Amino acid sequence: MSSAHTENAHPAGEKHEGMTKRSIWNVFFLLAAITAVEFYIALYWVYYKGMSTSIANPFYIFLTLVKAGVIIAFFMHLKFEKKALIYAIAVPVLFIIGLILVLTNESHYWIELRHGL
Repeated sequence: MSSAHTENAHPAGEKHEGMTKRSIWNVFFLLAAITAVEFYIALYWVYYKGMSTSIANPFYIFLTLVKAGVIIAFFMHLKFEKKALIYAIAVPVLFIIGLILVLTNESHYWIELRHGL
């Protein structure tokens, strides 16, 4: 039974890549670099150069989504899954993000309408 289970777990010809120590460190340094860029924007451009937070916030959001994508891809092993599973997870998340953006825009409209701005 044990040999049948191991044969079915990894069919012949299917290569399952795992996380090696080297790839874990590469992902760590990538995440550290993205975090360093976020700190550079926050501490240098916003604090010293006076960049508006309305300009800096989209950069923070984009870099945070990139970090979340890297974490999902490597540490949740989504990178090693089939494309159908990736689409089944990614498409609803994108729709939810779009819905949040639309509802946020709509709420600003109603707030402005209510206060007569």
